[in-house]
Amino acid sequence: MSKGLPKRSEDYSLWYNELVKRADLAENSAVRGCMVIKPYGYSIWEKMQAELDRMFKKTGHTNAYFPLFIPKSFLSKEASHVEGFAKECAVVTHYRLKGDPSGNGVVVDPEAALEEELIVRPTSETVIWSTYKNWIQSYRDLPLLVNQWANVVRWEMRTRLFLRTAEFLWQEGHTAHETKEEAQEETLRMMNVYAEFARNFMALPVIKGIKSESEKFAGAEATYCIEAMMQDGKALQAGTSHFLGQNFAKAFDVRFATRDGGLEYVWGTSWGVSTRLMGALIMAHSDDNGLVLPPKLAPIQVVIVPIFKSGEELQAISEKAAEIMEKLDAVGISVKFDGRDTFKPGWKFAEYELKGVPVRIAIGPRDLQNNTLEVARRDTLTKESIQLDQIDLTDKIQTLLADIQNNIFQKAKRFMDEKTTMADTWEEFVEVLDNKGGFVSAHWDGTAETEERIKEKTKATIRCIPLDRDGDQGNCILSGKPSAGRVLFAKAY
Repeated sequence: MSKGLPKRSEDYSLWYNELVKRADLAENSAVRGCMVIKPYGYSIWEKMQAELDRMFKKTGHTNAYFPLFIPKSFLSKEASHVEGFAKECAVVTHYRLKGDPSGNGVVVDPEAALEEELIVRPTSETVIWSTYKNWIQSYRDLPLLVNQWANVVRWEMRTRLFLRTAEFLWQEGHTAHETKEEAQEETLRMMNVYAEFARNFMALPVIKGIKSESEKFAGAEATYCIEAMMQDGKALQAGTSHFLGQNFAKAFDVRFATRDGGLEYVWGTSWGVSTRLMGALIMAHSDDNGLVLPPKLAPIQVVIVPIFKSGEELQAISEKAAEIMEKLDAVGISVKFDGRDTFKPGWKFAEYELKGVPVRIAIGPRDLQNNTLEVARRDTLTKESIQLDQIDLTDKIQTLLADIQNNIFQKAKRFMDEKTTMADTWEEFVEVLDNKGGFVSAHWDGTAETEERIKEKTKATIRCIPLDRDGDQGNCILSGKPSAGRVLFAKAY
């Protein structure tokens, strides 16, 4: 293996970028601001996608696919929506190239200008609601519960692998409802689905809350979110769910015949998570040795590394490994046997440690003689010798994987709790942000003006208004005006 990773404590950003590349998760592409997700990184995303897709379908949603291109006129139909996304839009103006008369490759054919320019989707509300107009005529057509897995383009100027790229992968749910109450229930339901996924699969504790007016999605009446804490004390928005009210239905004239014979605009929601979750997974759990992956999302849950000097020893170990693999595979545990003779065992140990494989089994000739093997766990970097005639190895590994999953979550939960601080004065607020980091629970007067002044002074934003806040009244840390309750501030990605 190459020399060790940079230390998180010395340069967190460099550590993150190097880890993403060295663990074979992703790399920068030839297109500025875009990334290539490599097979190992994509296999983690596939596991995320599979679990989320299962959860969506369990709650009644079905998948569809909508166009990548959106007529420019669609974007302007909802005023706040176009204002929110205009600066990030990539625009298609022509449909053909031609040879450059000067001999320097190709140029845009000026005679091939589009009658109406097209936006490469930054999000799909507009094109989907224009379609829903054709799908919805009556209350019998509702609710309409649709999700799509897609790519989107937001022309970011400052990018970072997984966290912020010009193109990224995501899912976006778009639902239509008969009543306001149904749409609000859907918005909360999907936020809770995201929170459950984060906790149970990503081993990631999150805070559930609602965004301030300034931070909500462009075109929504309310945005709910889950916020996570990274190991450098910065917050990361891990998922959002938007109550759209009737905004997009009115913009695209999506109405339905009501039960009493009237005509009403439908009520809408949209919700999404993206490959940004990969960044959250890396930054929340990993260490100076590499990735630390929760077993439920690890592409390889167990790796078996043989220790041998001859072909005969490798053959004997391979036969034993095959028995183990068959038993583990039978209970749904993904396992790999690395029988390569081109790398030494120590090199392999370091490689799988870097890639975050939760459990490593080492077997040598002496283990075959003594009916033993060595089991190492990635989260604690500890190992033990197992006597195979005294335990059921399958049960042992299943229990170990569950313990690793829980241990990773508990460690992240303790860290988030330690990094959540109450501040009652401006001085305390600034002190925590500058020296401790993390979430700061503080009073705010509810105005956009004060929110913006705090952001300008400290670079901290309101991450969310927690759903479980106790509503204790106080005075705003900056303006001194009355506050209806504490909100969570943090510097964020």
